Amino acid sequence: MDAAQKTVHNRLLAQMSAPDFALLQPQLEWVDLPVRKLLEGRGRRIEFVYFLEKGIASVVVSAGARHSLEVGIVGHEGMTGLAVLLGSDSSLAETFMQAQGAGWRMPVSGLRQSMEQSEILHSFLLRYAHTVVTQMAFTALANGSYNISERLARWLMMAHDRAGSDDVFLTHEFLSVMLGVRRPGVTAALGELEKRGIILTGRGMVTIKNRAALEETANGAYGAAEAEYARLFGAGERGPHR
Repeated sequence: MDAAQKTVHNRLLAQMSAPDFALLQPQLEWVDLPVRKLLEGRGRRIEFVYFLEKGIASVVVSAGARHSLEVGIVGHEGMTGLAVLLGSDSSLAETFMQAQGAGWRMPVSGLRQSMEQSEILHSFLLRYAHTVVTQMAFTALANGSYNISERLARWLMMAHDRAGSDDVFLTHEFLSVMLGVRRPGVTAALGELEKRGIILTGRGMVTIKNRAALEETANGAYGAAEAEYARLFGAGERGPHR
């Protein structure tokens, strides 16, 4: 499959200038991205960056087998490779697919060459990097200042933004890593949201039934980072188009 800017649904690829897209286009390769697919390994040299069109990637930091926490998520609104955009060749976090999807990948070497050729492209991608850092900052705030139910509601809102439907595919195991809490705490928080009619839980899936009530439950934990992204790249539509 060849990339054409008028048909791509990754928002970064769709919104960059036509000349900048032309720099990237010959090196973009369509790839399927199954659940648990590792996109970046901790401390490993990053070989490819991924512009997702479907699915959700999680950025997770770890300090030992029992201490892992998600610090960011990426969907159709963005790309992997924050470290590359900021001038490094590796990251201390790992990035893997949490919900299966697909998208475009390109070699890091090609991206660097393209950014060297176009200052406009470099600036555009640095603005995106700013939104990722902002998201991570508010994740830290949520983890330090909000209770499990509020953090869960925020995470479900963020996943819903990227899911393309009201169904968010995940497991309690994933959620415990995402929120940095034990599985019984996740189960209890999900049960409370379901009891209130906000979500419906199934095996490996959560269905969002009342987004407004979910955002109210987040109690301000959700929204600031999303508003910053919208300020720089527009509000757009929730979820990919295919």
